[in-house]
Amino acid sequence: MKADPRAAPAVKLIATAAAPGLFEGYASLFGVPDLGRDVVERGAFRASLDRRGVKGVKLLWQHDPGEPIGHWLTLAEDARGLKVRGQLNLGVGRARELHALMRDGAVDGLSIGYRTERARTDPRDCLRHIARLDLWEISLVTFPMLPGARVGSVKRDPLRAPLPGPFAGRPAPDLTATIRAAAARLSASL
Repeated sequence: MKADPRAAPAVKLIATAAAPGLFEGYASLFGVPDLGRDVVERGAFRASLDRRGVKGVKLLWQHDPGEPIGHWLTLAEDARGLKVRGQLNLGVGRARELHALMRDGAVDGLSIGYRTERARTDPRDCLRHIARLDLWEISLVTFPMLPGARVGSVKRDPLRAPLPGPFAGRPAPDLTATIRAAAARLSASL
């Protein structure tokens, strides 16, 4: 008895080497004044991150609560600032657009949304030094308030990377669509 090819389980393609939509960078830099004259001090995020955890901090586009575009995988203070690693949800149209813009370098800003819990203003330079804050979101933005808060790297989709050799410059074919079309032709011929 022959097996029915239509009864075969669905095939799911997963890019494990470098999941598309992954990115990392610094959302805040310690000791560096932003354009509003705020300076985030080392340790300012600690209590908030302990309280909220990574799932309690949203990933938005331009600080718009109506534009969630993914989720954070890691948020951690290091010697330089708040290092972040995020995953764009490429099932969301805006996130797909941003992924393309990030790969091109057109969008690379990061900006924090927070409530100040403890700060002091230095009368000598009028800078507000934030010692503790409640972080509720981090956004991808066109123009960050802290010019150095940037995306450092963006993972590309290996299934859509340009082809080498004589096919250079052309995007790789959509393998899922190619497999589905072949399966449909096979089913139609049975």
